[in-house]
Parts: sequence; structure tokens; C-alpha cells
Amino acid sequence: MKREIERSSVGSPVAIPKAMTGVLLVGHGGFDKLVYRDDIPVPVPGRGEVLIKVAAAGINNTDINTRIGWYSKGVKSGTEEGGAQGFDSFQDADATWAGAPMSFPRIQGIDCCGRIVAVGDDVDQGRIGERVIVRNMLRSYVDYRPMEHWALGSECDGAFAQFTKAPSRETHSVNCDWSDVELASVPCSYSTAEGMLHRAVVKQGEHVVITGASGGVGSAAVQLAKRRGAVVTAVAGLSKAEQIRDLGADRVVARGDSLVKHLGKEAVDVVIDVAAGPAFADLLDVLKKGGRYAVAGAIAGPIVELDVRTLYLKDLTFFGCTLYDEVVFDNLVSYIEKNEIRPFVGKTYPLKDIVKAQQEFLSKTNSGKLVLVLPE
Repeated sequence: MKREIERSSVGSPVAIPKAMTGVLLVGHGGFDKLVYRDDIPVPVPGRGEVLIKVAAAGINNTDINTRIGWYSKGVKSGTEEGGAQGFDSFQDADATWAGAPMSFPRIQGIDCCGRIVAVGDDVDQGRIGERVIVRNMLRSYVDYRPMEHWALGSECDGAFAQFTKAPSRETHSVNCDWSDVELASVPCSYSTAEGMLHRAVVKQGEHVVITGASGGVGSAAVQLAKRRGAVVTAVAGLSKAEQIRDLGADRVVARGDSLVKHLGKEAVDVVIDVAAGPAFADLLDVLKKGGRYAVAGAIAGPIVELDVRTLYLKDLTFFGCTLYDEVVFDNLVSYIEKNEIRPFVGKTYPLKDIVKAQQEFLSKTNSGKLVLVLPE
């Protein structure tokens, strides 16, 4: 069955299915909270929005963290501990990025690559047909208030379905020879990585340590730091060392090894961290006086021990990084179109295998980005 969206709501009419296939998150918890269905109503774009036929959607820590309620302050351990079954200690009141309750059911999926198939009022009909990616931190829905955003797939429905809608002004056309799967690996991981490098003002010749370097954010950070001319020490499992070096890392230190032993104290200008956990103190020890520490994740554990004397006696600067400056996503699109970076995709899965994909993601056995391919 097809329906024709009325001209009054979307401009030029386009035949759109009445229902779509997608995955509904029906509550916080284990994999059983992910429900694959083929009768989900297709969204209708409103004023200033576009409707996107999704081609591919990346898997991210945030998808799992949101499902299991990890963002709640009631959770004290790393993602992996509750990744399969969830946490009993989470609290609904602060279980999302925004520290607010989640509305269910929700279509997750913070990474979106697809084509615009319809537009709402006040959007140029000429956008129909564009291949696009969507800025994952949406500012339009909060009227661009300082330090506020909606995350695609958290505060609004995302890309784990055949169609999704997004603000036109935050939906970016990309002209490149990348595949849809490759483009779908960019929005969350690369913007997170570039956002940290941007906030920490990483410069040519500086020595940067990057944790979690075999994952989506970490592997992106390796490429983006090298693009800036930095010297990169990557932290990852040694079985993945060759792949990380191929991305540009100058040195790979095995996860769990002492960075001080390998690099010495006060040897590093910047730390780009997505892990936290037990290695936190070591990361601060290798920073030079006046060094910068940027963090955008805590997959190894959110509770760390900080000797405040290290912070102030070394004149360190800390950056907590979630919302990124507007220029970050614009820059990423330009890097893609100028062939200055290349995605690192590890494996793809059909959308119906989302549980298998998240299980493999949690196992950390694969390097690179895991991406879901949407049904036609």
C-alpha cells in the first residue's frame, strides 16, 4: 500500500508507504527490548523537516547505553557489564543523554545515511533525491539554546527504520564516492572525535594519546588527529595493532599496559579518551604540565579516582565533550568531499540482525565500525 503525502504538508507529493520496517525500543533493559516490526507508521515531515529513506545506520555505544539505562547516575560500572541484560540500578528519571526520562516506544539509531524522499513546508523541493547524513546532535528542536540538543534516536526517532525525519538545516548533502555503509559510519563517531580534537585545539606536531582506538570513535580520532599533523599513540588490543597503524597511528600500546612505562611521565600534550575506568590515573600521569584531557565516553567505567593535586599542580585542562560546535559537522563533510579521511568499517548486518550486531559490538572482537543495512 502507498499513500501520497499532501502538497500542503510537504510540497511536491511523493509516493510513500503507509508502514515501514524498523526496530522499536520498548523499554530499558536487555536485548528483548528491541522489537523488529514491519507495521510502524512512516513519519510525515513537518515544517522545516525532510523525510529520509534510510540506507544504512551505524551501531554506537550510545544506542546500547540508552537501551540499558547506562546514563543514569544509578549505574556505576562500564557498558559491557550490563550490555546484554541491562542494569537493575538505573533510574528512569535520568536514563538518557539529556538526563530526562525516555519516551517509549522509540526508534533508535543516531547514525543516518540515506536519501531525501519528501520535504515539509519551507524546504526547497529541490532537496528531494539528495544523498545525506544527519547531524546527530540536533539543535533545531531546542531553538539553538546554549548547551542544549536532542540526540537522534534518543529524544526523537532515529535511523533504525526504513524512514526517518530530521530538520532540513541539519541534514547535510554529501558528494563523494563513498558507499552508504561508509557514510553511515560517520555522524556520531567522527563528530565525537572531531569535537574532542576541536575543543582541545590539537595542533600539528603535538603528541596525542587516543584510547579505544580500535572502536568507532577511537579509529576516527586516529585519522582526524593525523589529519591535523599530530603524533598519535593509540591504545587498543594488540591483535588490532596493525589495523590501527594502517589508519595512521605512530605507536600502539596494548590496552591494560602502563602508558607511563611505554611513554614516560609528562610526555604527551593531549589525551583523547573514550574509556575512563582504571587507566584514568595513568592518562593524567603521561600528560605534560599544561596538558589537555578531553573525554566523551566511559566504556571502561564511569567512576574514576582523581588525585586533585595532579590536576592543579600540573595545570591540566579538562574538557567534557558531548555537544560540539556547529563548525565540527560542516568540517567533517568537507573532509569527506576532499578525500582527507576514509571510514573504517568492520562489518555489516541486516537490520533484522540488530541483536547479533550489538552482541558483536559488545564483544570487542572486531575492529572498525559495525553498520546496519536497511531493507529496501
